[in-house]
Amino acid sequence: MGLFDDDFYSTKVSRRKSGKSKSTGGYADGKWAVRKSKRSLATWQISLISSVCSAVVAVLLFSLVTGQFAAERAQAPVVIDKVAASSADPYDRIIQAAAHIRPAVVSIINHKQDNKELNILDESALGSGVIYKKDDNKAFIITNNHVIEGAGKLEVVTVDGVTHKAELVGADKVSDIAVLSIDGKGIDRIAEIGDSSKLRLGETVIAIGNPLGLGDTLTSGIVSYTERTIPVSLNQDGVYDWEQEVIQTDAAINEGNSGGALVDLDGKVIGINTMKISDTGVEGLGFAIPANHVVDTANELTSKGRIARSYLGVYSVDLNNPYVPLADDQRKELNLPSVVTDGVVVLDAVGPAKDAGLQLNDVITKFNDKPITSTLSLRKYLYDHTKIGDKLKITFYRNGEVKQTTVQLLEKPEE
Repeated sequence: MGLFDDDFYSTKVSRRKSGKSKSTGGYADGKWAVRKSKRSLATWQISLISSVCSAVVAVLLFSLVTGQFAAERAQAPVVIDKVAASSADPYDRIIQAAAHIRPAVVSIINHKQDNKELNILDESALGSGVIYKKDDNKAFIITNNHVIEGAGKLEVVTVDGVTHKAELVGADKVSDIAVLSIDGKGIDRIAEIGDSSKLRLGETVIAIGNPLGLGDTLTSGIVSYTERTIPVSLNQDGVYDWEQEVIQTDAAINEGNSGGALVDLDGKVIGINTMKISDTGVEGLGFAIPANHVVDTANELTSKGRIARSYLGVYSVDLNNPYVPLADDQRKELNLPSVVTDGVVVLDAVGPAKDAGLQLNDVITKFNDKPITSTLSLRKYLYDHTKIGDKLKITFYRNGEVKQTTVQLLEKPEE
C-alpha cells in the first residue's frame, strides 16, 4: 500500500441509463466502449501522477529528516575519546616504543676476575643497563648493584655492538642501584624517564635487556601491581632485613635482564628490572624498581659517589623472629618483663651506639618514642626519618629495667 488509499484512483465507473436502449443499443455499447477506453487512459495517468507525487513527497520527507539529523550532528560538539585516540593499534605502539628505547639500553659484562698476566677474563656475570644522562663527554648508565658487585673489570656493549670500557661511579646496596660511566662519543640516544607514580594497574609495559647474554631482547606484559612491597635480605643470609618497593609485572624477566628498562607504550622508562620469583609452579612474577626512586638515587650517586645515610652502630637480632627464634635460655638471660614481646637485641655496639652506652643483650624497643619491633623497622626508621648529625632518643631494656639514652648519629661508613 502506498502513501494514498486505493479508492482515490479506483477504475470502477458506473454505467449511465438511457431511455432509447434498443435503437441506440449498439451505438450505446460502442460509445460506452470508447468512454471506457478514455477513462482507462485517464485512470492510468492519474495513477502515474500519483506515483510520481508519492516519490517526490517521499524524497522530500527523507531529505528533510536526514538534513535535520545532519544539521544536529554538525551543531553538536565532537567528543574524542582520548584513550582510544592515543592507543591506536597496541601492537604497533609496542613496536614504536621498542624502537624509541632500544638505543638507550645496553648490555653489561662484569669480569669478576682479571688476570692480566695470563690474559684471562672470567665473564661471570651479565646484566643490562640504561643510558639516562650525558654530561662532560661522558654517558651515565643506571643498572643494579648486584649486576656490578665484585667486579674486577666492567664493559658495556651498546645496541650497535660497540664495546666500551666502563667505570663505576657509585653503587648502593640498599636500593640495589649503581651508576656507570662510559665515553660519550657516539652515544646519541638518552632514555626518557617517565613518572612511575602515574602507572595504572593493567597498563601494557615492555622489558628490554640482555637475558642469558641474548642482548637487545624484548618481552611484553602488563603492570600486575603498581606498588608492591617485598622483603629482601641485604646480606643474602636468609634473614629479611629490608623492604623494597617495586612494580610487579608479568613481562618475562630472566637472568641478565637485571638493570634493564621497564618501559611504557610511550617509550619512557618507568622502572629498572631488578628481580623475579623463580620456583616450581611460579610464573610471571617479575619486579622493577620505580623510576622515580631510581632517578633520585642515581643523581646522588653521580654527584657524591655514594648514598649518605644515618649510622647507629649496632649488630642485632630480632627478639621475635619466626624464622630465627631465640632459644629459651637466651630469653631467660634477657630477663624481660612478660609484656615485652617485640624489639631488637643488641649483639654488639660500635661507634655512636657504643659511645652512648649500649651493650650486649640490651633490647631496643623505641626510637624517639616510636616502637621498634625488628631490625627491619630499626633500619627503616634510621634511613627514612633521620639525618646525619641528628640526636636520637633510644628506649631499651637492660636486665629487665627500662632505660633511655641519646645517640648522635654519624654517617654510615662504606663497607
